[in-house]
Amino acid sequence: MSPHPHVKGFFDPATFTISYIVHDPATKQAAIIDPVLDFTPRNGRTATRSADLLLDYVASEGLKLAWLLETHAHADHLSAAHYLKERTGAPIVIGGQITQVQEVFAALFEADDVTPDGSQFDRLVSEGEELPLGELAIRVLHTPGHTPACVSYLIGDAVFVGDTLFMPDYGTARSDFPGGSAAALYASIRKILALPGDTRMFVGHDYLPEGRSDFRWETSVAEQNKANIHIHAGVSEADFVALRQGRDAKLEAPLLILPSLQVNIRAGAMPPATPGGHTYLRLPINAI
Repeated sequence: MSPHPHVKGFFDPATFTISYIVHDPATKQAAIIDPVLDFTPRNGRTATRSADLLLDYVASEGLKLAWLLETHAHADHLSAAHYLKERTGAPIVIGGQITQVQEVFAALFEADDVTPDGSQFDRLVSEGEELPLGELAIRVLHTPGHTPACVSYLIGDAVFVGDTLFMPDYGTARSDFPGGSAAALYASIRKILALPGDTRMFVGHDYLPEGRSDFRWETSVAEQNKANIHIHAGVSEADFVALRQGRDAKLEAPLLILPSLQVNIRAGAMPPATPGGHTYLRLPINAI
């Protein structure tokens, strides 16, 4: 039987994001996946309420935080990874193709402080790489399509897929961001759905589709293969690509895409302060 890590999800209603704390029950070694920094676009204020809930849980359970894992550079929320690293010293991990995302968005925001080499993060990982988590291992699956840098993390019998897949009644991620690809997304999802059917799957968001009244974020490989409305077993690549591209053509940009990506390509850090001591996020006009 596969090892069975303990998983705790934390739902952020402002961005419909789920952050996770996963730990090895034997050693209490833990990782945080996709932490959220609270941000109010109305007044440009940040807060650490969501991240502090994660820290409180780590402390209350006596966990030893080993890693801060990002599934990708999010376009819908600001990452709290930098804040959590400052508080705990845990290293920040992301897929190696983050450099492609940095190249695009550093240019868009004229972020001269961002060298597009991934050096803002502590560890860049690639397909098949493993990180230790007590008696468990974190195996990296490169799962591009939503973005070129997306990775999923397989830990024992649990896989954390970020925005690649959602709950079966909601479907799959958009693929129209720079470097995204519906065909690549199809291949990535097929890789994930080739895992054993009883693999627990934890998704990055839940948007509460019509007909359901409760938020959910845990499913399984078997359930996705049987019931995902976009890509259940038997759906061809051509049919999926046509469906995904058709849906993407009708989607608006995420509300927080511009502030989020400025922060997230910096591993959750804010841009450098001005000589006057102020920190600014840029709003490029008619640029996306």
